[in-house]
Amino acid sequence: MDFLSTVKGSLLEGFYPKGWDMAKIDACCDKGVAREAFWNKDFNPIECDNINDFDTLMGHEIALQIKLAKDEGRKLAMILPVGPMGMYKWAVYFLTAWKVDCKHVYTFNMDEWSDGEGNTLSSDNPASFEYSMKQAFFDKLGELTVPESQRNFATKDNLPTYPGKIAALKAEGAKLVLVFGIGRMCHIAFWEPQFAEDYASVEEWKAAPYRIGAKLHPLTIEQNALTSFKSRTTLVPCRANTIGPGLFLQADYIIGGADGTLGRGMGWQGMSFLTTLHYGPDMNITSTFMPTLPGKLFYLKELAGPLVAECN
Repeated sequence: MDFLSTVKGSLLEGFYPKGWDMAKIDACCDKGVAREAFWNKDFNPIECDNINDFDTLMGHEIALQIKLAKDEGRKLAMILPVGPMGMYKWAVYFLTAWKVDCKHVYTFNMDEWSDGEGNTLSSDNPASFEYSMKQAFFDKLGELTVPESQRNFATKDNLPTYPGKIAALKAEGAKLVLVFGIGRMCHIAFWEPQFAEDYASVEEWKAAPYRIGAKLHPLTIEQNALTSFKSRTTLVPCRANTIGPGLFLQADYIIGGADGTLGRGMGWQGMSFLTTLHYGPDMNITSTFMPTLPGKLFYLKELAGPLVAECN
């Protein structure tokens, strides 16, 4: 007796996106991190024993990409997340130790909480992603930081300028690096799986650059209530501005992070992580396209399974 045998007629029937094959998702949970034929040859999952290793290694990878671009004399465009966050302090540490400034870096935060019209939280609100980025990364870099004029946040006025700005940078020879986490609903940024229902083809879906005031899935709200709002669901906005696959699939290199454990054997991200690795590219499950791109996906080893019952 399990989800698949009891969902019919329950409150969860029809709750998950129409395009989700739950039996196929369940099968992904038993595969660990074995390579798949559809992975990019330069895509690699990187196991981390604990959260300290995770933060350090992912932060080092971010700093290294900034340093490499500096050494090559080229501009660097970076799409950045708020979540995970612990890696930013180590990116600051390495950049400071190496004395590498970020004058050549152009950042694009991938999403931001909003209302239905795309209005976002003020930049001094602790829940806003702009505030979080300043506190975790930009301010801590001091004189080495990314110039303010080269930082982009996903407001309703600025998000529509992302495609043109990124295209211009790439035309000048800039490398585009995508840094990301994976949502419980397998979203990248806040590009939710149910959005696929609005597109007639995967080609049309792949071309979508962003959404303003997008409706978030209920499990995305609950995930963020647990991870960012100390369980207080009533503080979490139900919409967001977000980049789409038309931007994040342009990445020349990816740096992903899966750190969704809660302690005492509990976790929320194992199924999402393993589905990302093994389901195969499908527009109904946004994150499944990540292994088709070159780069690294850092993960806490317990997320790779075994994902079995353990009462906590």
